[in-house]
This record gives sequence, structure tokens and C-alpha cells, in this order.
Amino acid sequence: MHLLIRKSMASLQHETEGGEAGVRLRRGLNIWHLSAIGVGSTIGAGIFVLTGTAAADFAGPAVSLSFLLAAVACLFAALCYAEFASMIPVAGSAYTYAYATMGEFIAWIIGWNLVLEYLLSVSTVAVGWSGYFTSFLADHHLHLSAAVSGPPLTHDEMGRWLATGGIINLPAVAIVVAVTAVLSLGIKESALINSLMVGVKILVILLVIGAGFFFINPSNWHPYIPDNSGTPGHFGWTGVVRAASLVFFAYIGFDAVSTSAQEARDPRRAVSIGLLTSLIVCTVLYIAMSLVLTGLAPYAMLAVPHPVFVAVDHAGPALSWLKPLVSIGAIVGLASAMLATLYGQIRIFYSMARDGMISSVFSRLHPRTCVPTAGTWYAGGAAALVAGFFPIEVLGELVSIGTLMAFAIVCAGVVVLRYTHPQLPRPFRVRFVIPVGLAGVITCLGLMFSLPADTWIRLAVWLAAGIVIYFGYSYRHSRLRASLRLSAPPNAARPTTRVAE
Repeated sequence: MHLLIRKSMASLQHETEGGEAGVRLRRGLNIWHLSAIGVGSTIGAGIFVLTGTAAADFAGPAVSLSFLLAAVACLFAALCYAEFASMIPVAGSAYTYAYATMGEFIAWIIGWNLVLEYLLSVSTVAVGWSGYFTSFLADHHLHLSAAVSGPPLTHDEMGRWLATGGIINLPAVAIVVAVTAVLSLGIKESALINSLMVGVKILVILLVIGAGFFFINPSNWHPYIPDNSGTPGHFGWTGVVRAASLVFFAYIGFDAVSTSAQEARDPRRAVSIGLLTSLIVCTVLYIAMSLVLTGLAPYAMLAVPHPVFVAVDHAGPALSWLKPLVSIGAIVGLASAMLATLYGQIRIFYSMARDGMISSVFSRLHPRTCVPTAGTWYAGGAAALVAGFFPIEVLGELVSIGTLMAFAIVCAGVVVLRYTHPQLPRPFRVRFVIPVGLAGVITCLGLMFSLPADTWIRLAVWLAAGIVIYFGYSYRHSRLRASLRLSAPPNAARPTTRVAE
């Protein structure tokens, strides 16, 4: 069914110049902007929210090892992303890379998984933001009703859905709408606001690490790896791996740097530097922060939407001055994570719509801001709805499994491209590409298999829905497929695999 047709490098380069219409995304991002996008989208719910859940439910104080394990898996993927981004500096990230290397259907699967990654990531961070925001208001004697500050559904350890009595998580919905409004202003304005918020976030994290270090109670680290409860994935070494698959969510933001390639001033150099810089900075901060949090408070206390606040509060009056700063840092920091992540989702939608994979409404650029305004609001609206009704733990695991699958395919794709297109210029080259690519595939798949069965079931349902959409809409509306039909001789047999020229 000709599922493996591929784009040529020439056609991708043509797209960077705006295609036939000559209308293109505006190049205005430098290395600092790209690094800030990577750090901004990466440091969010992972450090302010999921650290507590991973420690309390799976790894204990050894959650710092989980962050290190997830970082190793991300490093393999980041190196592969960097090579792809230097070769193909086009919006769309892994979706675009797969379209050029492995064919349309694989590209669609990756793009569909990236929707799962980015859209649900925004929703997950919004739920965490809501927890910090309501705590901040409560500290100032302003109390939101539980009916409008939490999801109507929760998910217990037995996999059962339970009603909470809530109606909608209104703060989570409101922050997604606010972030969407900022993104509709334009790329330069969004990048400036994001850079300012990232600065505030990093400052607060450094304050927590620096001040909290002097109040660590070493007894909270014993045992560093709690004994397994008898269930795989609940403490012990299997718990460390399970926690790594959950906190992998905390690293996915570096992928947002590659979605910015078409708006970077020097994409072949800047994107690679931005990718690796953001990953290194975030890894150091994650490990340090997880050690401080589990040292300030017993890990069992951290299974809350605002674990950093709880850990600082448990340290006593000596750190009471830090509590309002933690709340402000989390509120600003999680907002910046949503902004950068939603930006990535919108650019992926833009690339898929430009290819005819989804509705063209997502690729229409505003004449003044050069932003896909309608697509921005559609994406923001969907993320807001999910944030309003679903709990954070379910969203976090779904984001992780979708991302891990996309990363595994990217790691395989960079190896494939070395053999199928060895002549292409590669400003950034992965050394020992076969071991690195295989290690990336193996570690990503290993973390995927540590996730619970119900997460796999949800992924299967998501993929099934994606396949139905592909054959129901995308296959028939593909612009690449249409161009091949027009260029083929009247009675010529169509090839099963063809690269667009």
C-alpha cells in the first residue's frame, strides 16, 4: 500500500524557505533561546511534581539513581537527535526525521506519539501547577473549593478509576489558556517571556538546593534503596527502573529544541548545542534536587502534587523563608514548562498539517506574527480539557511511554540513514553511531517494559486510533502521495517505496 514513501532532502530544504507560497516561520532564535526552550520545557513537573511520586511509590531516596538512568537513555537519544537536527533543520522534530528516513507511515506513528508526548505533557504540568497554585493561595488564606481545584477522576494502585467528587481542575485549565495566549503573540515575544521565567525557575531551584543542603537529615536516606515490597517495580532495584521510566517524563523537553530548528538563526550548529546543553544542565539539577528533597523529608511524605513545598516545610522554621519562594518558583517554572512544551506541540502539528497528515488549519500562519494562530488555540484547548479532568499519575505514564517509543525509533533511524544516505553532510556526527543507536533503542525499550500493563493498553488504544485516522484521512490527503501521483506516467505501476524528488 506504498506506506514507505519518503521525502527527499531537497524537498525538506525547500520547505524551510516556505515552499511554493514562500511563507515560512520566522528565524529569530539563537543558542541562548534554544537552550532556554530546552531547559524551560524540561524542568517542570519532573522536578516540582513527579520527583515526589517516584520516590514515595517506587524508588525511595534512590530516585536520584532513577534520574541518572533516565538521563543515560536520554543522552543516546539526544545525540541521535543532534545529528538529525544538523542535517534536517526543519520544524517537526522526530516526525520530520522519520519522514525522510523510514517513510510516511512510520513518520505518522512517531508524530501521533509526539502528540501523546507533548499534549499530555502540557496537561500533566498544568495539574502540577494547580497543586502549587492552590497551596500558595491557601498560605494567604484564600481557599479554592475542592470541586473546582482537582480532577473528577483518580486512579488507584489496583488500576481502578474512582470518582473524587470534584467537577473540574479550574486552575489547570486557566493556566493552559494563559500560556496559549502568550504563544499566539509571536516567537520572539514567547521566547523572551520564556527566558525570563526560566531564569526565575533556575534561581529558585538553586536556592532550594543550596539552602536545603545544610538541613539534610542523613537518616532519611537510609535505606537508600528500600527493600522490594514483593511486587516488581515497588522499591528495590526494579523500583529504581520503574521510577526511571516515570521520571523519563522529566527529560522529554530537550526534544522541543529540535522542533525549533526552522525558527533558529543557525540551526545546523545552534540546535545541537541547545539539545546537549539543556540535557546536561537539567540532569545535574535533577539529581541534586532529588537528593535534597529526600534528605529534607522522609520519602513517604512526598506523594503529593507539591513535594518541594512539603519537603521545605518539613525542614522546620529555619527554611520557612523559602516556602513562598518555592511556590512562586514552581508557579513560574511550571508555566514556562507548559509554554515551551505547547510550543513544540504546535510546531509538530504545523509540520504534519503542511504534509496533509492533519487538517490544514494547523499550518495556516498569521500574516503579522508568522504563528499558526488557529492551530495554537486548538492545541491549547485540547490540553486544557485533558488537564481539567484527569489525574497526574495517569498522564505522566502515558507521556513517558509515547516518548520512549518515539525516541527508540529516532535512535534506529539515525543508524538507517548512515547506510541509506552516507553522502549527506552531517555538521554534527554521532561517533560510534551503531553502538550509540542500539544502546538508545535498548534502553528506551527497557524503560517502556518497566511500565505497568494498563499503560501499555492505553498506548495500544492510542496507536489503534492513530492508525484509523491515518488510513481514514492522512493516507488520502498526503501531499507527498499526491505529488507522486501527478508526476507518474498515466499507466505506470506505482513503486512500493519512493523518495520524493
